[in-house]
Amino acid sequence: MAENSKNAVTLGPLIHNPLEIKRLAKNYNVNYVDSIEKIDKNIKRVIVRTHGIPKKDLQKLKEKKVEIIDATCPFVKKPQEIVEEMSRLEYDIVIFGDINHPEIKGVMSYSVHERVFVVLDIDELKKIKLKEHIATVAQTTRKIQDYLKITDYLIKNYKEVRVFNTICNATFENQDAVRALAKDADIMIIIGGKNSSNTKQLYNIAKEYAQSHLIENEKEINPEWFKGKKLCGISAGASTPEWLVEKIISKIKEVTWN
Repeated sequence: MAENSKNAVTLGPLIHNPLEIKRLAKNYNVNYVDSIEKIDKNIKRVIVRTHGIPKKDLQKLKEKKVEIIDATCPFVKKPQEIVEEMSRLEYDIVIFGDINHPEIKGVMSYSVHERVFVVLDIDELKKIKLKEHIATVAQTTRKIQDYLKITDYLIKNYKEVRVFNTICNATFENQDAVRALAKDADIMIIIGGKNSSNTKQLYNIAKEYAQSHLIENEKEINPEWFKGKKLCGISAGASTPEWLVEKIISKIKEVTWN
């Protein structure tokens, strides 16, 4: 794989996990660039990150005549398609998510008009003057409870609201599992990149019920956390590799059993 990937880069980090990105670069020579302008002329293959990229950037890649390997998550492609279709039908688009997140930047770019609004809460939504016909989608890793607050407000205040549930199933399941585990645990360890939206959501849920810590690697573990604790719950973000989870579990056993 190292030889095959010698002339390949990802456009943006493939996933939001710094240690896995470093492992891919070290073991397989797969590096990333943060803009199309930084793609060297010797590069033959460009891998599109799992979060997707803006539509105009995809067109620029095609014009560079490189082989494009599209690793965009299918759950991310869905809101892209919905936004494109509903904007063609002249619906205002409301996106529940973080406007600075690469996934949302990509989704926004698929609208054929400029009436696209990104919000994180109802207070932001109230400041926007929308038309009577609205379509709404959500960032795939957001909490469903928060999205329901947005959709409930829209339905109560506007004539027609098309609601598309674009939060991925895995996100639902992980969040429910963390909630159930945290209710019983004395301490929760959430493993994943601190720049990962779904990992931060898991951490936010866990800390509602138990002492919780978000860590990227085993070096961040503090033995003091576990003193007087009986049950430690562990969960990880979607982009956290299994090898890292196992390494952290081993470290926790080491500091708690000695």
